Parts: sequence; C-alpha cells; structure tokens
Amino acid sequence: MNPYESDRLLNEYLLFHFGADSEVLTHGGGPREALGYPERCVSEGVDLGKAFGGRALDLGCAVGRSSFELARHCGEVIGIDYSHRFVEAAERIRSQGQVSYWRRDEGDLQTPLVARLPEGVLPDRIRFEQGDAMNLRSDLGVFDVVLMANLIDRLVDPRKCLSALFDLLRPGGQLVITSPYTWMEEYTPRQSWLGGFEREGEKCSTLDGLKEVLGGGFEIVRTIDLPFLIREHARKYQWSVAEGSIWIRR
Repeated sequence: MNPYESDRLLNEYLLFHFGADSEVLTHGGGPREALGYPERCVSEGVDLGKAFGGRALDLGCAVGRSSFELARHCGEVIGIDYSHRFVEAAERIRSQGQVSYWRRDEGDLQTPLVARLPEGVLPDRIRFEQGDAMNLRSDLGVFDVVLMANLIDRLVDPRKCLSALFDLLRPGGQLVITSPYTWMEEYTPRQSWLGGFEREGEKCSTLDGLKEVLGGGFEIVRTIDLPFLIREHARKYQWSVAEGSIWIRR
C-alpha cells in the first residue's frame, strides 16, 4: 500500500498543512521557525508580484495548503498529487470549507481537529486533481509559476518529471523546487538519484544534479533554507531543512 494513502499520513499532513501553531507544538520551546512550511514555500520562494494574476501549478500539492496560498495572488491554481486521499481531502476543504481529522497524541490517544479553508482565499480559483508528476496530462497548458515542494525525492524518475517543466512554463516563468533531499531506494532507485553520491571521486549534491538537468532551459536565481516540522505524536517530531531553489525559465 502507498503510505500516502494511509490514515496516519493523511492526518499528519492535514496537521502539517493546516494545524495552528498551538496545535502542532503543544510544549514550550521547539523550533517555531519551522512552522507554516507550506505557506513559506510560497511567500519565501515565489516572487508574488510577478506571479500576480497568472496561472500556477502546485505539483505534489499533498493536502493543498500551498495551493490555497498561491490562490491569494494567482488567478488560477491547479494542485496535483499522486495520493487519491490527499487530493480528496484538499478538494473537501476547497468545496466544503473544512475537513475533520485526528491528531495523534500518545498511543491510541487522539484529539479531533478541523482543517479549514484559509481566511480570504477564493476557492473558485483552485482545482485539485489526482495525477502522476512523471506522466502529466498533455492539456494542462502553460503556467507562470510551478511549485514542487518535497516531491523530487519521492519520484521513481525525477529526471523525467523535470524534463517536462520547460514546456509547462512560459518564458520568464518561475520554478520553485524545495526538498530535504531524503533519497531512499524504496521510492527512487539509486541510479535515478539526482545527488547524494560520488561520481569519479567527486561529491555530487542534489543541487548539482538539478543544475545538470535544468541548466539548458532554466537560470537559477537563488537558494534558500526552509526548515519544516512534522508532528508524529505529542513527544516526537520530524525536524528537517529543505533547500529551496528558485529558477527562471529562459
């Protein structure tokens, strides 16, 4: 079974995307700068002035928070994810305004919570659909912004996905890729990793691999660090630091 279709990950991601700070961090202290990651992928990664009124694609949208944030500035947003359950939850928030879920606290102890449509977002600007980032439908059109948050290290063939981006973006369009680069053979065969290995005695990072794949059609503008926090239960969290790379389509 795809773990991203499980109850556990659906609930964790709804909390990750929509939980209030006090719902995520229920103890004093903690890395509060790592909260609100889906919003920060947009606010810190996208030049929102250039994106205003345009079309945006949130590829690997999970349960949709970044799609909603993009819709504050873009006239049309398409969110695509491989997980049927993630897309169903995002669509329920879009169309019904909320979805109920459970936060795991300890063992079998849970707290009921509600993920709500962010205030001020116009839901008619957004469309969610299930899809494969490596085999996107051919009639998506072109976009002014493509966001790929925490996606590339969960693809069987990330190069295939990246090679399609040139045709999805207008000249001057923005591509934002964020990832902690957690390469695992259960998701991506080692020969398809973009980085995290040595080649001819030289260390190859994922950013090096991205430059190799995208360099012919994109210019890298900058990189940023984006910490994020995923709560598993009340006393266990995943603290990670994604690298965000921002590119402009030539």
